Order: sequence, then C-alpha cells, then structure tokens
Amino acid sequence: MANTHAGRASLDKRPGEVAAMFDGVAKRYDLTNTVISAGQDRYWRWATRKALDLRPGERVLDLAAGTGVSTLEFGKSGAWCVAADFSKGMLAAGRFRGVPMVAGDAMALPFADDSFDAVTISYGLRNVADPDLALREMLRVTKPGGRLVVAEFSTPIVPAFRTLYMEYLMKALPRVARAVSSNPDAYVYLAESIRAWPNQRQLAMRIGKAGWSSVKWRNLTGGVVALHRGYKLG
Repeated sequence: MANTHAGRASLDKRPGEVAAMFDGVAKRYDLTNTVISAGQDRYWRWATRKALDLRPGERVLDLAAGTGVSTLEFGKSGAWCVAADFSKGMLAAGRFRGVPMVAGDAMALPFADDSFDAVTISYGLRNVADPDLALREMLRVTKPGGRLVVAEFSTPIVPAFRTLYMEYLMKALPRVARAVSSNPDAYVYLAESIRAWPNQRQLAMRIGKAGWSSVKWRNLTGGVVALHRGYKLG
C-alpha cells in the first residue's frame, strides 16, 4: 500500500484522493505524457480511435478524458464526443479545446440508459475504486449494439522487455516526471498502479463478467498498452 503525501494518491484509490492528485498534475499533464511515453501517446490515441470505428453522427462518451486531447482525436471521425472526468482541474485545463465536458464519476455516470453508441476510457479504469462497477455503468449508458474500447497500460508480452519496462516504471519514470511534471510525486502512484493492474487476459475476463460480449484485445507497443473491445448485446 502506498501512503498519500504531497499530492500522491494511495493504491486503495479513494476517489477524492485520486481526483485531487490529477488536479495537481493537470497543468502539464499532456506534456508529461508525451515525454514519458517517448511520443507514443499520439499513436495510442490514433489506434484507440480506429478501434472505436466511429461514424459521423454517432454519440461517444470519452471517460477519464482529462484535458480532452483524446476527445479531440475521436471527434476527427465526425462523431459527437463528450469528455467526462472526475478531476475538475483536468477539465478546466482543457477548456480551451472547445469540446463538450462533464464532471462525473465513472462509478455513477450522470447519463441516462442507452445514451451512447460507443464508450471509451483511456488510462483511467485502473484509477477507479471499483473498476467492475464502472464497467457495468459504461454498459448501462451504451445503446444495444454499441461498443466499448478500453485503452490501458498492460503487461509487455516479451519477458526481457517486460523486465526492462518494469524497471523503467519504478525508477526512470519518476525521475523523468520530476523534470517535466507539475506534481512528480503523483507519477510514483501511477507507476505502482500500472504494475498492480491485471494483465490482458485477466482484464478481458473482468470486462466480460461486467456484461460485455465478444471481448477481444490488441497489444500496442509490445503490450505496454492494450486495447480491449467489447459489445453490448441488443
């Protein structure tokens, strides 16, 4: 268990703690992500948009949207996209993007049943106190026949690369964050939360148990990130 200090959340993921932590990193969050991912974050957003297979006029919920940079990417499809996040600081930092934004908790979404053609969450599911409840909430607000895409850090599939990656997470990532982030201590928690997260197969099983059908995943960057996709039966 990590202790909370200096804007760092603990691994029991109390919502108030986690939201406050993200408020603290909001100012330079997008820049920090680009630096620590060596620019791969742009590719991961593009791949997520492709996995969503959006069409003009569809309604899309982008959860854990942060400053809305992912929402802008998804909007290139012509779909109508709304950004939702429980960190008001993150939403405020992205207000200049001009995308619709809603403050909301993934465990109690402020939307009616069957509201969206697609729901996606990028790098936020592991920060929810009850990910299984969040997955059920996403199912509730998705229309029958609609789809889910979860983009999340995962487990590299090559053992030697996996070892190097875990070393980077726990040692190098916090050092890089100290150089560019407005709250580098938060990245210690983020590294720990990635290491503690289920692997690809385990997450697929949890998504299926939440009620999603035909769950499959695709590895990006050797499994550093995995895209899980599922459907809501009509």
